Amino acid sequence: MENRMKKVGKVSSFLTKYIGVIIICFSVIAFFWRDGFAWTTSYTSVFLGVAMFGMGLTIKMDDFKRVFSRPKEILIGFVAQYTIMPVIAWILCQLMQLPTDLALGVILVGCCPGGTASNVITYIAGGDVALSVGMTITSTLAAPIVTPLLVYVLAGTWVEVSFWAMVISVVKVVLVPVLLGILINWVWGKQIQKISEILPLISVVSIVMIISGIVAVNAEKILSCGLLVLGVVMLHNLCGMGIGLGAAKILHIEYDKATAIAIEVGMQNSGLAISLATANFVANPLATLPGAIFSVWHNISGSLFAGIRRSGEQTKEAYQEVTE
Repeated sequence: MENRMKKVGKVSSFLTKYIGVIIICFSVIAFFWRDGFAWTTSYTSVFLGVAMFGMGLTIKMDDFKRVFSRPKEILIGFVAQYTIMPVIAWILCQLMQLPTDLALGVILVGCCPGGTASNVITYIAGGDVALSVGMTITSTLAAPIVTPLLVYVLAGTWVEVSFWAMVISVVKVVLVPVLLGILINWVWGKQIQKISEILPLISVVSIVMIISGIVAVNAEKILSCGLLVLGVVMLHNLCGMGIGLGAAKILHIEYDKATAIAIEVGMQNSGLAISLATANFVANPLATLPGAIFSVWHNISGSLFAGIRRSGEQTKEAYQEVTE
């Protein structure tokens, strides 16, 4: 039994590390085999809830101690998360004069908390993983109020936004599953620890199913406006990581912590953006598209950024060894 768990754990680690490639592969399959994945859109909120529950199971009470032990970096990451990405989203929508549906989708992505994939990418980059986890926890727990409020303010010029309906949606698909996962980990921590290596697999499968379903039902629309959305999403993500890194440098944040902040700011919980679009903006079906494309792109850009930052850290360490 233990050997099986180790094998599953290795598979889980592999799939988590290469989630960007996996999402691309399944998206291509879903594009051509639409009937095989279209059904998943009826369960978008369920899949996201499962992903958030999996995240909650990985959060320990000690993680909250880390949050309070480093308030400066957490606060910087939190403020950057909920200012840089929403503002960039709004500016891009204005500059590109995006259609209502796409503008709404881009703003939804910009107003969401950090994604769980950011923790994995931070690990690959050699960044401060504990800080990354702390920022994700903080922004996620604040999302039920902050995300609907930002969407209400920024997207209100395009569509009518029901603030309280969005609050309820975020509470149901994010806050409740996360808190439930935290509670179960607190009560049955030793048992959860035994399966901790396979927990990321839950989130990976859930996110892949969400994205594949969106691609399947929007295949024709992707052909007509996919390049436009991809361009906006790329700019949004790269500006987020670049400005997040710049802000960290201006504030004299250490290299590994600056890496974590940049990744956390640039990588959003796009699954939540898709879920909110599906649940609250039925009249704007294309609003799910930016979130789906963002999910694919930010894993690619995040992995590339991680490679650059890890190389920089190794170069810096080698230089320090030579000069000491």
